Amino acid sequence: MTEYDAIILGAGGAGLMCAAVAAQRGRRVVVIDHAEEPGKKILISGGGRCNFTNTGTVAERYLSANRHFARSALDRYTPADFVAMVDRHGIAWHEKTLGQLFCDGSARQIVRMLLDASAGAALRLSTPVGEVAHADGRFAVAGCTAPALVIATGGPSIPKLGATGIAYDLARRFGLKVVEPRPALVPLTLPGKEALFRSLSGVATPVVARAGKAAFAEAALFTHRGLSGPAILQASSYWRRGEAVAIDFAPGEAPGWLAAAKRAKPRSTLAAALPVPARLGEALAERLGVSLLGEATDKALAEAERRLADWRFHPDGTEGFAKAEVTVGGIATDGLSSKTMEARRVPGLYAIGEAVDVTGWLGGYNFQWAWASGWAAGMAIQAR
Repeated sequence: MTEYDAIILGAGGAGLMCAAVAAQRGRRVVVIDHAEEPGKKILISGGGRCNFTNTGTVAERYLSANRHFARSALDRYTPADFVAMVDRHGIAWHEKTLGQLFCDGSARQIVRMLLDASAGAALRLSTPVGEVAHADGRFAVAGCTAPALVIATGGPSIPKLGATGIAYDLARRFGLKVVEPRPALVPLTLPGKEALFRSLSGVATPVVARAGKAAFAEAALFTHRGLSGPAILQASSYWRRGEAVAIDFAPGEAPGWLAAAKRAKPRSTLAAALPVPARLGEALAERLGVSLLGEATDKALAEAERRLADWRFHPDGTEGFAKAEVTVGGIATDGLSSKTMEARRVPGLYAIGEAVDVTGWLGGYNFQWAWASGWAAGMAIQAR
């Protein structure tokens, strides 16, 4: 057995960040991962340019059974801290929209930065975790032993990258509860009765999408299976099976806008008057039963406005973990310290990143949680 101060399971964003912080503090750490290369999710993110953080990061933009849990780590390791790290490594970046920061070049730059920062840590790839033993205050994994074990294996989203639910198996093994995992930031599927909209595959339009109490003003995209696009992915994290997703197809329009359009152009069709692509306008007008504006009463147009502002879709599911960017749920936060990410009843056991029941919005929030939670654990690991 090779002795270390900490064994980190998972060479993703959170695990590499934890290793970098701990190694720079003089701790002897080893990172173990069954994959053949580190940072696989980082490499595919942001179209290969890695949306590595969001300047709008606040705890309120994360889902968790304990909505306050993420605040401590996020407040102590901020987007500005990560940007400073990026700058120190000479990585050029830009802000796209809504506070989303991307590399000008390649996501590989972020992986290389993390590997350089964690150069003092041992990295063992293509190494199955196998049995995890725990006795006399020490953990033993794959020929390594240490008084600390960090679960940074993520959730089951994007299994083609090797993602599994091993984090939950380990958590349960050590007596930690798990909040039911479900796909998040994932396209929604529509039942057969919505076939008219399936014919619009490829059409996108700005909307406000609502699920539960959450609302997101971004683009929605119709697919051959249902709904996608940033607004829908955001809403999917809040959607529950059996509930509706409400879409406002005319965000920003004042009451009476269709009656005003009728007075201005009475011979115009409703489809042409709608602030959406032509094919979608025709489909909506067909469902609303209104053709020419001049032939519709103001009452009928007011009802059309109401429906357009609150169009209800009833998804029959999602495209699952295979297409989900992240996972909602995970290792329950009530068993962890929000300051150190250490298990309250199992000294030396830590859980970070997507493995934990903390899930951010689309747009760099989940990477910021990986950096912040990895930093918190890395700062807490002690020498043996």
